[in-house]
Amino acid sequence: MIRVYEVTPRDGLQNEAVVVPTEAKVALVNRLVAAGYTDIEVTSFVRPSWIPQLADGPDVLRQLPRAPEGVRYWALIPNRRGLERALDTGVEHIATFMSASETHNRKNLNRTRRESLSNLEAVIGEAVAEGLTVRAYLSTVFGCPYEGTVDPAATVELAATLRSMGATEIALGDTTGMGNPAQVQRIVAMMTEAGIPVSELALHMHDTRGTALANYLAGYQAGIRVFDGSTAGVGGCPYAPGAAGNAASEDLIHMFEAMGITTNVDLDAAAETGVYLARVLGRELAGRYHRYHLGAASRKADKAARAARKAATA
Repeated sequence: MIRVYEVTPRDGLQNEAVVVPTEAKVALVNRLVAAGYTDIEVTSFVRPSWIPQLADGPDVLRQLPRAPEGVRYWALIPNRRGLERALDTGVEHIATFMSASETHNRKNLNRTRRESLSNLEAVIGEAVAEGLTVRAYLSTVFGCPYEGTVDPAATVELAATLRSMGATEIALGDTTGMGNPAQVQRIVAMMTEAGIPVSELALHMHDTRGTALANYLAGYQAGIRVFDGSTAGVGGCPYAPGAAGNAASEDLIHMFEAMGITTNVDLDAAAETGVYLARVLGRELAGRYHRYHLGAASRKADKAARAARKAATA
């Protein structure tokens, strides 16, 4: 069995040209819960002027019904001020972030990696003291749009440091979709050889070059069981030129379940959510399975209509 960590309401929407209304975001999260997702990143507490698409984060959290048993709502936290705002809304699960490459970290956070680690030590320490669960993202693990190759040994060191601070899950990010399956397996092996349990690792892949699902399969073969997905493949990074959307949740669910690997997510409901999101955003989305599902539903409806007409004229 694998766990799909759904990032649509945060990573999926942060790069959209339109600002999705609060009520539509709440409806989206409710659909994700109904489909069976148990980990949903619902918003961020990044400064609203940086990511205006998510400026209504506190309102989204206040309007959401209480998470059902076994479901966790997550929020992305950039700093102590963001943590304070999140605590005011009752958030119990947070995600922090920094980059494995120096240049992307400066572009994304306006800090050196050393400065980011100092900031995160305070944020994670306070969050743990408050009883919160902490996930730590490492972006550009598999390549940087500014530097190219990223030293995997330095990435392992960063992951080990974040884990020592109190992060219980390290999400390895392929921010611009530069990774390949062999690289995924090599970096996961380096992590485990350094003493980081594979059970504490997750993969966060973007599909810029069409390799996200192949990389997830390679990650599964290396022992990873947590995979990030975004409904219908929406998403991207404002500070990573050329970054396409995330791996589509429905596509990865379909792939794994076709292999006999369960997810506990209802694939049809997940695909319907993709159809809903495409309608909300007013455009066709990159994911594949939700479009197949929509076509199959249309064919089924047409067949039923033909049968009804035939019966009426008999």
